[in-house]
Amino acid sequence: MNEQNQWSMPVRYLVFGVVFILLAVGLWYIRSILEPLIIAGFIAYLIHPAVNYLTRRTRLSRPAAVNLVYFITLAVLIGTPSTLAPIFFDEFKQVIADVLNIFNQLIVWLVKPRAASIIPIDFGQLANRLTQFRSTFLSSLPDQALQLLGKTSVGALWILVILVVVYYLLAEWPHLRNGFIGSFPDVYHAELNELYQRVRSIWMNYLRGQLLLMVIVGVTFTIAWTVIGIPGALVLGVVAGFLTLIPDVGPFLAAVLAIGVALLEGSNWSWMPASSFIVALIALAIYLLLITIKNFWLRPFIMGRSVHMHEALVLISIIMATILWGILGALLIVPVLASLVVIFDYLRRRIMGMPPFPPTDPFVLETPPVSGSEKVAALKTIISRKKKG
Repeated sequence: MNEQNQWSMPVRYLVFGVVFILLAVGLWYIRSILEPLIIAGFIAYLIHPAVNYLTRRTRLSRPAAVNLVYFITLAVLIGTPSTLAPIFFDEFKQVIADVLNIFNQLIVWLVKPRAASIIPIDFGQLANRLTQFRSTFLSSLPDQALQLLGKTSVGALWILVILVVVYYLLAEWPHLRNGFIGSFPDVYHAELNELYQRVRSIWMNYLRGQLLLMVIVGVTFTIAWTVIGIPGALVLGVVAGFLTLIPDVGPFLAAVLAIGVALLEGSNWSWMPASSFIVALIALAIYLLLITIKNFWLRPFIMGRSVHMHEALVLISIIMATILWGILGALLIVPVLASLVVIFDYLRRRIMGMPPFPPTDPFVLETPPVSGSEKVAALKTIISRKKKG
C-alpha cells in the first residue's frame, strides 16, 4: 500500500477517539436493552461447556450439539416451573391462610381489655390497626403476588430476544471469536489468542466455583432441614443449592419455601416442639445464620480463590454491585473485575514495552527489563571474574 494513502498518527488517534465516544453514547442510549442481552450471554456461558463436551467426546457436530443442549435446557427451564408452580401456589395460599389465622387470634387477644397489676391496659387501638392491615394487605396477598409477577416478569418479546441470542451465541461463538481476532494484524493473533484463553480461564474457574458453592449450600441446608425435621428436606436443600446461583434472592426464596413447609407440616421428629410456628421460627434462625456465613465468608472465599482475588475485595465488589446494578451485577461483578485486571495488565505491559504476558501469573511482580547497555556491562563483569578465577 502506498504510504501516502495511510493515515497519520494524529488522524488515527482522532478517529479512534471519535469512534469511542460515539460507541459510548450509543451504549448509553440503548442501555435499557443491554440487560436482556447480558442475561442471554450469561445463559450461553453457563451451557456452552456442555456443547464443548459433546463436540469433543462424541461424534456430534457442533450444530447437532448446540441443538441438543439448547432444547434440553429450554425444556427444563419451561417444564420445571410449569410443573411446580401449581403446587407452590397452593402451598403459598395455605401459608397465607395460616398467617391470617395467627393474625385473627392476635386481634381477638388484643381486643379484650388487659390489666397489669392494678393498671388497666387497652390494646383496642392496636387491634384496629392490625385489622386494617389484614384487610388491606394480607387478605389480598395471593392476588397481589400474581399481579406483581405479571408486572415484573420479562415480556414475551424480551424472552424471544433472549432465546434467539442464546442460540446465536452457542452456534456462532467460534466464528465470532475468530472473526474478532482476525480483524487485527497477523502479528497480534498469537497475543490475542493467549489473552482470550486467560480471560476464558477466569470465567471457567468462576463457573466451577459457583458449582462448588451450590453443592456446599445444597448439602448444608439439606442437613439443617433434616435435623429439625422439615418434610422434604432433600428437595428443599437441592432447591436452595440450585437457587444459590441467584445472589441473595435465590436463597431467600428457598428459605421462604422451607419456612412455609414448616408452617404447614411442622416437624417430623417427636423431640421437636409440637407447634409448627416454633419450627418455622427455628428454620428462619438457621437460615439467617447459614446465609450470613455464606455471604460474608464462604462465597468470598470460594470466588476469590477461583479468580485469584482477595476475599475482602470480592465481598466489597459484590455489595457495591448489588447496590448499583442489582442481582445481575452481583452475579457478574467478580469475573468481570478479574477479566478487566488481565486485560488492563496486558495493555499496561504493551504500552510500557514489556512482554505482553508475565511468565506465570498476571498478579506476580516481575524483575524490570534490563537495557542493552546494562546487559553488556553485566557480561563484561562475568568475563572479568572468570579471567581472575
